[in-house]
Amino acid sequence: MMSTEEKLVYMANQIAREFAAMGEGAAEATADHIAKFWEPRMRAHILVGDAGQLGLSDIAARAFQLLRQRADAKSG
Repeated sequence: MMSTEEKLVYMANQIAREFAAMGEGAAEATADHIAKFWEPRMRAHILVGDAGQLGLSDIAARAFQLLRQRADAKSG
């Protein structure tokens, strides 16, 4: 049985795969999708973790980096 974090990583990687054909814009599109459709607590599970250790793909990891930057810009 998968943990909540594992399920969310799996979902994020699926979203990233769908946008991978966009090339340079894939991480931005993935971040936009996650920001739009995931609840804040879902995003929080991933935002607090280390992308490399979580098993996020490169695109998904970059998407969460963008989401962190956006959150920092709003709070700063």
